[in-house]
Amino acid sequence: MSAPAQAPATHSRFWPRLIALTRKETRQLLRDPSSLAIGILLPIILILIFGYGLSLDVKNAPMAVVLEDTSPTAVQAVSGLQLTPYISPVMLTSMREAETLMHQRKVDGIVRVPGDFSRRLAAGNASIQVIVHGADANKAGIVLRYASGALAQNPLRMADQGAGTTSGVGSVTIEQRLWFNSANTSTWYLVPGLIVLIMTLVGAFLTALVMAREWERGTLEALFVTPVRPVEILLAKIIPYFGIGMIGLLLCLVAARFLFEVPMYGSLAVIVVSAMLYLLVAVGVGLVISSVTRNQFLASQVALISSFLPSLMLSGFLFDLRNVPTVVRVVGQALPATYFMELVRTLFLAGNVWPLIFRNCAILMLYAVVLLGVARLVTRKRLD
Repeated sequence: MSAPAQAPATHSRFWPRLIALTRKETRQLLRDPSSLAIGILLPIILILIFGYGLSLDVKNAPMAVVLEDTSPTAVQAVSGLQLTPYISPVMLTSMREAETLMHQRKVDGIVRVPGDFSRRLAAGNASIQVIVHGADANKAGIVLRYASGALAQNPLRMADQGAGTTSGVGSVTIEQRLWFNSANTSTWYLVPGLIVLIMTLVGAFLTALVMAREWERGTLEALFVTPVRPVEILLAKIIPYFGIGMIGLLLCLVAARFLFEVPMYGSLAVIVVSAMLYLLVAVGVGLVISSVTRNQFLASQVALISSFLPSLMLSGFLFDLRNVPTVVRVVGQALPATYFMELVRTLFLAGNVWPLIFRNCAILMLYAVVLLGVARLVTRKRLD
């Protein structure tokens, strides 16, 4: 008869215990400078480094322009290089000097106009040689496209100039438009992705580190001898770090809007809701890691290798997953960070694409339920 009478009493004490535990965890978090540094200071540093220091764009790339033909026609042929902000031409007359600069990495490429350019142009078979330093394959491809595009504009300008004087020659107008990144800057691409990294850092790495520290110090064992239940302990752990994660989200949103002027075409409410879902996933990962390892050093290493680094390298933050080997792409598609990365970038740069929003939010919700359920199972009131 006594057991049924105690159940309602135990249930009625759920909220007071949860509030007391949450208050304790919050005070403990605020008294820990290292946790605050990881949760607040490090996200600010990441925002500044990735926003201002990291760029996938190439601007003012030095290119040696070797004019072996100094005729006005040859000079006009390479004039497009001086009109683009992506190329910084260095005018030379010797190929040997250009090769020396290339070997010394003082120029990223060479544009060579051969000595018979004017004669061949009159005959209709002229060519210009473009040589690019290929040590950095990605940069080489970008520089090659910029240089080729700038040189290709010259025949179009010549045709436009001759439209009124030469019969049979018409003008060509090219209208260029870049969707979803009208500024053509990688900052718009990188800054929304920072939300994923910061959510992962706070949710998985910080939670795993702090929880493992409590396992080491015996704090959780002390709680196990009290009437509190494992679910109350987990909720009390989740709430403070969830709050720190939302502060990180706020920092990212403020930086995106006011520091880097990234547009937000989608709904702010959807961005916040999806970030909350992913933060629950990240916290679940941190709780599982800490409960399994129960060691600060091991937990931090496992969290770094299994959550933060994959989010940085395999979620599409830096590389398009369609351009990687199949095995790597499969691993990337298994990461919850991949779906949140796709979701947050779409919301920022494309708007509310509802089929994608519903699909990715459902996947994140499934990950959250599974990981938090596993965390509940591995956190038991028992002493090993």
